[in-house]
Amino acid sequence: MTRIEWEEGGQRRSALWRSESGWPAPKKVVIADDTMAADTAYRLALDGTALLWRGDFQNARQLVQALARRIDHKPARARRANSGAKAGAAAPTLTEQFHRHRLAQLQRARTLAMLLIPFDADYAIPLRRAPDVRQACNEAYGAATEPFVVSLRELLGLIGAHEWRSKGVHIPALDARIHPWYGVFSPVRGEYVELVAQAPLPQGATTAFDIGAGTGVLSAVLARRGLRQVVATDMDARALGCARENIARLGLDAQVEVIQADLFPEGQAGLVVCNPPWLPGKPSSAIEYAIYDPDSRMLRGFLAGLKAHLTANGEGWLILSDLAEHLGLRSREQLLGWIASAGLAVAGRHNVRPTHAKASDADDPLHAARSQEVTSLWRLRVA
Repeated sequence: MTRIEWEEGGQRRSALWRSESGWPAPKKVVIADDTMAADTAYRLALDGTALLWRGDFQNARQLVQALARRIDHKPARARRANSGAKAGAAAPTLTEQFHRHRLAQLQRARTLAMLLIPFDADYAIPLRRAPDVRQACNEAYGAATEPFVVSLRELLGLIGAHEWRSKGVHIPALDARIHPWYGVFSPVRGEYVELVAQAPLPQGATTAFDIGAGTGVLSAVLARRGLRQVVATDMDARALGCARENIARLGLDAQVEVIQADLFPEGQAGLVVCNPPWLPGKPSSAIEYAIYDPDSRMLRGFLAGLKAHLTANGEGWLILSDLAEHLGLRSREQLLGWIASAGLAVAGRHNVRPTHAKASDADDPLHAARSQEVTSLWRLRVA
């Protein structure tokens, strides 16, 4: 971690800088409190000046909301101002809309991250009406070391993650809850879990590999379906800890082993399951590695290595949304080409429509693509 520096009370001060999103420590920092107007804070944040908060914590939360309202209203004003000038211009493609939307979201996140909160060495927040977040911080960051500064936006995400971890996500296929950790993608899109719960198992399969296990939800489903041995792999330390904890909660330790591995463990299995990130692209934060797969590395790596890790008559299950195809980020022909070049054949495909809110939200900037999205379980065998 780097350090953040600022002037306060006529002295030069510094503290550790934390950012799970990988933002660099801001170069310009000013002290802010309850007397700062939202418009002033907004101008400073847009200029790249960070605001180190010394006022009431709850007022800081309100200020973040005020900044978000100003950011979200700006595009609407710009569209109205430019509607006449662009009347004859060609409508942007879905691919262009996606890249513009992602850039706008990145800029929004960067601006909101300019409001900073100080922490003491024991994870206490030295501000009026500040909540006790020591347990949430210990879960996310590990043992405390020394005072540090973090963006309020990241802290709010950390608090939300702690609440999700505490209450869990109900999984109908398990009739139980999965408890996601901070930085580990939550299985809130249940349609892909149902695909794994309902697809016919390969005949004679007794072992399975779960590649990129995350919370361990698919490993648990496979174990509950009767697979005698499931090996779950991941590279992320938080995901490994999260999966182990969930498997233990469900009493499936005897069937499921969670190990650190880049894609495949050693050996072969009658069933190999992988739910890679669905969109090719560069993640902008740690949590986005569950959404974006740089250069489709994980997808292509899974397909290229699958044949060598399948037993005779075994199957590989690739769980993948076709949203990337509708956005023009990857074609169906490209996917089928990767499957064929890996020496694999498609034995079947099970489809489901998404049920999340954005799929039916006509105001979503990517609604045209989301409304056509289908999530598929591709059953792959050795050709």
